[in-house]
Amino acid sequence: MSTPIDPGAARLRDRLRGALVAAAATPMTRSGEVDLDVAEAYFRRLAASGADALAVLAHTGRGPFLAPDVRAGLIARARRTGVPVIAGVGGGRSAATEEARVAAELGADGVLVFPSQGDRAALHEAVWAAAGLPMIAFDLYTDPCPPAALGEILRHPGVAGLKTALLSDAMGCQRTIALTREAGRLAITGEDRMFGPSLLWGAQAALVGIAAASVETTAAVLRAFEGDDLRGFEKASARLDRLAAATFTAPMEGYVQRMLWLAAAEGLIPGSHAFDPYGPGLPEPERAAVLAAAA
Repeated sequence: MSTPIDPGAARLRDRLRGALVAAAATPMTRSGEVDLDVAEAYFRRLAASGADALAVLAHTGRGPFLAPDVRAGLIARARRTGVPVIAGVGGGRSAATEEARVAAELGADGVLVFPSQGDRAALHEAVWAAAGLPMIAFDLYTDPCPPAALGEILRHPGVAGLKTALLSDAMGCQRTIALTREAGRLAITGEDRMFGPSLLWGAQAALVGIAAASVETTAAVLRAFEGDDLRGFEKASARLDRLAAATFTAPMEGYVQRMLWLAAAEGLIPGSHAFDPYGPGLPEPERAAVLAAAA
């Protein structure tokens, strides 16, 4: 049964229905320096390639590691693209409430609330009270949300939708999608390794790290599904699955570096800013395998 929803959250829910939200990476040098001009050009290219909206400072964008001034700059530059902007909050050293307040001041359309220890429903209420921005809840494989807490979060009027990113838990993904839809919220797939199946299970939009590059490959699956093109959906899903198998693999935290390699190869970012200083070191030969999977 659907539960009451704030008008602003309902508008974001409806605006993102059917959308591909790119979980943008943050282009960085080897030492972790961020050039906002490079980032803005990258954001614009993502939108031009088929991203309907941008999620900045999410896990793919290494938001929890970035300084407040860099975070603010990235939100502001993403806003210049003209597409909806969702800002990741929480999960780091700063308070999610303060990050959400800043995101609201900068004109973000919503916030993606990182999983946290403790009372997760209380965290969403605190973020809502601080910023009044529509919230996307987040069920993440590293810290899955207990069903009771999930239900409480989905009843919050400020929650527009929920992103599930459970990686290999098919039953958990199905359960979360069903609960989200029953609550009248937007069921958003973050399942890079179960992208096609999650759409078949009822996901209504996508917010995925694999769209940090190869946007057209990702969008093709979503569009074929929406258009009832079964053969096209099968072919597009197979292509995306090959790419996901090469990028979202052990060590899993290495996926950010792999997507940056792809973004550089596609001309979305310069090679000088295709580094993830916060992830595990990857052997150089792996780059060729990643690029081959995208061919």
